[in-house]
Amino acid sequence: MKHVLGMFAGVILLNLPGQAAPKPHVVTLGKATSISVKGQNSRDYLIVLRVRPLLVDGRNKEFTVGAAHDVTDRTFVVQRIYRVNDSLPQEAPQQRWNWQRGGWLLVNRATGKIQSVALPDFDPDSSMVSWYRDYAAYCGNSEDGGKTVAVIVQLGQRKALLKKSIGDASDSEQLCPPPSWDRNPIRSTFELKAGQKLTFAVKNRAAEAVEEDSDDESD
Repeated sequence: MKHVLGMFAGVILLNLPGQAAPKPHVVTLGKATSISVKGQNSRDYLIVLRVRPLLVDGRNKEFTVGAAHDVTDRTFVVQRIYRVNDSLPQEAPQQRWNWQRGGWLLVNRATGKIQSVALPDFDPDSSMVSWYRDYAAYCGNSEDGGKTVAVIVQLGQRKALLKKSIGDASDSEQLCPPPSWDRNPIRSTFELKAGQKLTFAVKNRAAEAVEEDSDDESD
């Protein structure tokens, strides 16, 4: 009798709501909308951006800008954009809202979880991130704002694989395009002004400079 009661209790426990399989989530990027924002460090011109909502189970969780990058078959990264209240105290009760680019987000399609990605010295307006696998390469600004910095990071690592000063941040020509990537060996190339290039090989959770006369080939 005790054995029968034990089996009956086990069946009840297995059928409790708390024991049900987790519900799958639906994560999508919605329809793009064009918006105008001020150009970097200037009030004289506007640039047009394409903004898309980040939807989890049909609910808008964030707004995003630019192309998303698939890190794995379950996760992707995308840059956040949000609206900030730009109204002055004397303008109340009226409110003035401006769009502002933010950091990058890591999104899990299976769980619907959204978390911020730590990118050292990242400038939301000027840093153009180039992704390969779970690596990100970009030009950032030093903490004091005086230097342009070449940065390579890997998701999940607390410390950047590379942080190297490559010029004066006040030099507008110093801004670099998105770095390029090579697969084998893994390395990233930063293109600076006057055609100068700097290449860094990613090895053992660090990035090392590659000599210009290196004969290494990449796929």
